[in-house]
Amino acid sequence: MTKPRILLLSLGGTITMTRSTEGGIVPTLTAADLAASVPGLAAVAAIETLSPLRRPSAGLTLDDLIGVARTLRERLAGDLDGAVVIQGTDTIEETAFVLDTLVDGDKTVVVTGAMRGPESAGADGPGNLLAAAIVAGSPAARGLGVVAVLNDEIHAARLVQKAHTALPSAFRSPLAGPVGLVVEGEVRIWLRSHRGPVLAAPLAEESAPVALLKVGIGDDGRLLAALPDLGFRGAVIEGMGAGHVPEALAEIVSALVQRMPVVLASRTQAGPVFSRTYGYPGGEIDLLARGALSAGHLSGLKARLLLQILLRAGIEWTAYARYFANP
Repeated sequence: MTKPRILLLSLGGTITMTRSTEGGIVPTLTAADLAASVPGLAAVAAIETLSPLRRPSAGLTLDDLIGVARTLRERLAGDLDGAVVIQGTDTIEETAFVLDTLVDGDKTVVVTGAMRGPESAGADGPGNLLAAAIVAGSPAARGLGVVAVLNDEIHAARLVQKAHTALPSAFRSPLAGPVGLVVEGEVRIWLRSHRGPVLAAPLAEESAPVALLKVGIGDDGRLLAALPDLGFRGAVIEGMGAGHVPEALAEIVSALVQRMPVVLASRTQAGPVFSRTYGYPGGEIDLLARGALSAGHLSGLKARLLLQILLRAGIEWTAYARYFANP
């Protein structure tokens, strides 16, 4: 049988890090280095490698990810069967979501990394890379959009979250669980999650700063009110519970939506923003009536990225709701 052709594209991260003479681990390995270190990889796929960046994932930018999306669209239009993007785990959920928003087609793109460096006992990078390549080349994964594959679990880009700072089992999808697993070298898909609209059109080069603010007890809203004068073009509010803020912030939201799009998310780890339950000032009914836009079930992190992309795409604010809509 012909093996699938898979692109391994490395951006850096713990999976590429070795110990420096100054102390601590830093990105040093390329995609080719990683491919050569994985037992059995050549048996499951014909591998091509590309290493455009060598950074910790906290150093990645939206422009970096837009460039990766452009590369993936170009390469997947050819004879590749899928792609694996390798990076640090700190921002895998964000990268997966951005690529899911920008890369069209039904060929599988997998984002993976490692919680432990390659020189560590029990390094998880080789296993994650092998599983990721298996998923990227599997017909069973076609049409899933972008997924994150770690610890043999397959997670949808819109749902996945990093939930632990240290464990190899750090990733989860609290709203619905993983969409599948890699078991005995085979991809098994349990469910197919909703994928949002794909924005494949060119994006403006000018950045679109969007603030992400988490609300807590006693917040007086001074940061929220200051956003327009600080140069922000949009705001995402991580409200309490199902999308609530202290009453004192309600009027600030009313003023802010006149100057920029404001998206209401929840600071909890799972569940959608409500729309018709709580009617007090600062409740979700009140805030949505004032012009805030619901993030649906998207986390604040992902809602911020989506809002930045929509602003750079030049889409009218009135059309934003469909991109945040729940399935």
